[in-house]
Amino acid sequence: MAITTCVFDAYGTLFDVAAAARGAAETPGRETLAAVWQALAEDWRRKQLEYSWLRAITGEHVSFWQVTQDGLDWAMERHGLDDPALREALLALYWELAAYPEVPALLARLTEAGKRCAILSNGSPDMLSGAVESAGIGAYLDAVLSVEEVGVFKPARAVYDMVGERFGTAPFEVLFVSSNGWDAAGAAAYGFRTVWVNRAGLPLDRLPARPQHVLSELSPIPELL
Repeated sequence: MAITTCVFDAYGTLFDVAAAARGAAETPGRETLAAVWQALAEDWRRKQLEYSWLRAITGEHVSFWQVTQDGLDWAMERHGLDDPALREALLALYWELAAYPEVPALLARLTEAGKRCAILSNGSPDMLSGAVESAGIGAYLDAVLSVEEVGVFKPARAVYDMVGERFGTAPFEVLFVSSNGWDAAGAAAYGFRTVWVNRAGLPLDRLPARPQHVLSELSPIPELL
């Protein structure tokens, strides 16, 4: 059956989550951050995701913006960065994350081919709005779906349900794209056709379902359709 709708995870898939730490490290006078920004970015992202999973399991939902702040606080403490001004700068930059270079052209190609395009993200609506506007990709998106509508983070099935509720699609009509292996696996188990964008060259997660396609970046997606 033909794919009618291409749905993308946001952070790490369309938007470069390391851009905030990298941008802050390039500011003069932040030599301490410059020495550790890559490790900080990795720890920040890891704890952000871990907190989302734990809150989904325990039913103690908060906004993704809250877990983003919590993850940063943990990462800064780990790296000895006791600097409130730096914290505020990093959080401000997170609202303006850069899209990966191939993203605008990819979305334009899919739109020209008659495919509907959407974001399905853990991100809070205001976070996603800021990132989409900063990247200049809003014209290519038919919907920006946030888990705040259902009050639980991915990979809960209620999140993937949002796609069919918004577009009236069956799961097999949807191509779901994520840079998170666990998210791609969750979407595959749900019934979506899936692409894992494995930018870091990591092994497949040992989970019951696996993505149908593994790519190193987004550009080849139109050829898969």
